[in-house]
Amino acid sequence: MKSFFDQIGAFFWNIFNRPQLKDGLDILIVAFILYQLFMLTRGTRASQVLKGFGVLIIVSWLSGFLGLVTLNWLLLNIVNNGSVVLLILFQPEIRRALERIGRGANIDRSVYDKDESVRIVNEITQSLLTLSRRRVGALVVFEQKTGLKDYIDTGTILDSEISGPLLTNIFEPNTPLHDGAVIIRDDRIVAAACVLSLSDQSNLSRDLGTRHRAGLGASETTDAVVFIVSEETGIISMAQGGRLTRHLDADALNKALSGLYQREQYGFKQLGAWMTGRFNALRKQKNEQQ
Repeated sequence: MKSFFDQIGAFFWNIFNRPQLKDGLDILIVAFILYQLFMLTRGTRASQVLKGFGVLIIVSWLSGFLGLVTLNWLLLNIVNNGSVVLLILFQPEIRRALERIGRGANIDRSVYDKDESVRIVNEITQSLLTLSRRRVGALVVFEQKTGLKDYIDTGTILDSEISGPLLTNIFEPNTPLHDGAVIIRDDRIVAAACVLSLSDQSNLSRDLGTRHRAGLGASETTDAVVFIVSEETGIISMAQGGRLTRHLDADALNKALSGLYQREQYGFKQLGAWMTGRFNALRKQKNEQQ
């Protein structure tokens, strides 16, 4: 750790005495990484651990500067071993960060016909509203760019077309597949009765049961969008990015689902149509000038 502080001291000496373009670039990269780290751990217990570790580093540096040998030795040993502990404590955050990096290279495969997307949104909306009115618990997970194969393998494979009556029947009490989550990939119901990992958030309301914690847990570790219907109250909630939005009505539910299935897609067809339209417009403009 002493060599670490020596390197930091040499780094700042070079910056203030021999500033170069690469030094500014180096600072920007480190600042960006630290900012992303803070944003990644914001609102979690890991953020408190990270702050505590930062305080230990500062105090250990001050103790060495002031000549407090015993305190400096103790803190340096804690910080050295703490690096390994941080890797263990930050395992979910590190995995999430690597998944985000990997998702950046993925291609969005969700290309839907407009009429088909409207049908899918209406089928799912009506199914969830029906379950809500009857106060039947439901957990529906929409796979995004992060694959959910680990969760799919825990359930029963269906690979069926999305249908409102089918979704409603899956969550019917006392049926074989009602207990667990349904996972939807694009326009297919991939699996049912899937087991999700529970959220480890400690500040959740006591009104939220296992179903809500499972939905939040899936949204924390992946980029999936999860819709939950409460069995006790019939309230429809949405979990995304580790955050829970409750009391969705028909309009809010339809809007949220439309955001998943009615996104603008830009492929070769769209590019060709744009180029054709642009060419026709230029030719018309040229004819008018003549």
